[in-house]
Amino acid sequence: MSKFVESLKNRRSIYHLGENISLSNNEVEELIKEVVRETPTAFNSQTQRVVILFGDAHKKLWSITEEALKPLTPAEAFPNTQAKLNGFAAGKGTILFFEDTDVVKSLQEQFSLYAENFPIWSEQASGMTQSNVWVALSEENIGANLQHYNPVIDEEVAKEWAIPASWKLRGQMVFGSIETPAGEREYMADEDRFKSFS
Repeated sequence: MSKFVESLKNRRSIYHLGENISLSNNEVEELIKEVVRETPTAFNSQTQRVVILFGDAHKKLWSITEEALKPLTPAEAFPNTQAKLNGFAAGKGTILFFEDTDVVKSLQEQFSLYAENFPIWSEQASGMTQSNVWVALSEENIGANLQHYNPVIDEEVAKEWAIPASWKLRGQMVFGSIETPAGEREYMADEDRFKSFS
């Protein structure tokens, strides 16, 4: 089996995270930057933007999320939500993934023939970026899980970290030490998923 496929297999959603990773904050940041730079984008548009939160900033994000969800969650369900968010806060950090919509709009204006495709291509690049970062973290034995509390938290996140108005939040990746490994993965039957012709 190729090393690449092995890396894909090892990337899992890890929810029980801690702070005890072997890389420094600087090393994590450099790894993420390199992966984002090397992830392909249509027309080399480079529409992905990333904010990395460590320490108090990381914990602040999950406090913001808790405050945003409290009025939207039934009272009897909120303790479960709170426990989940506390689990995220227990990790080492969070990566916020954004798309720069100004770049998308500029490309739509420059290449009108493909205008309707640029938002789609940017979303695809966002997905590739998130996946690539996740696999790279996994190779360093750093666990992660991907959350999507946007757009509920968008306004407060933008205010807290002075995020430009053109940056659209697409996902939040929590990362940290693997305190409990993921369970067995289930796969759908190949015959339901793949077709091959000659």
